[in-house]
Amino acid sequence: MSIADTLLPEFDQEMATTRKVIERVPTDQGKFKPHPKSFSLGHLTQLVSTMPGWITNAVTQTSLNLGDYPGYSYEKTDDLVKTFDKHVKEARKAIASAKDSDFGVPWSLRRGDQVFFTAPRGAIVRQTINHLVHHRGQLTVYLRLVDVPVPSIYGPTADEPMPGLSPAKKK
Repeated sequence: MSIADTLLPEFDQEMATTRKVIERVPTDQGKFKPHPKSFSLGHLTQLVSTMPGWITNAVTQTSLNLGDYPGYSYEKTDDLVKTFDKHVKEARKAIASAKDSDFGVPWSLRRGDQVFFTAPRGAIVRQTINHLVHHRGQLTVYLRLVDVPVPSIYGPTADEPMPGLSPAKKK
């Protein structure tokens, strides 16, 4: 089994779940922050919607230059879902077409000439999936705080039972 074959089931599951969370973000709550030091809901959603693109970069390039990033803006949720879908499609294609040897190529995160770290592409893909899942978790907290039902992720939530299971009966 190839490295890509081992990554794709997890990638597919996490991206499908992430899409459900992004779809629920209310556009009109984009500036909401649970704390003054927190990212706004709109910026956090924009970050999550673009993170699959980092996977494409990790598999097809040898570095990501943060100095090239244009910054955050407030976008409509429908547009962020489209952005997410585009990046997921591209990332899945990049993973699926990569050879095992591609995952061993060194990749660096940098800003201009400053290199923050270098690691094999395979590690970066896994770290990026984990990083995205972390921020998706933050999004679910934000959804709860703005009173939007939280979807089932790895199991039932207070708002939604696990797909295929009936909700538990209350006594």
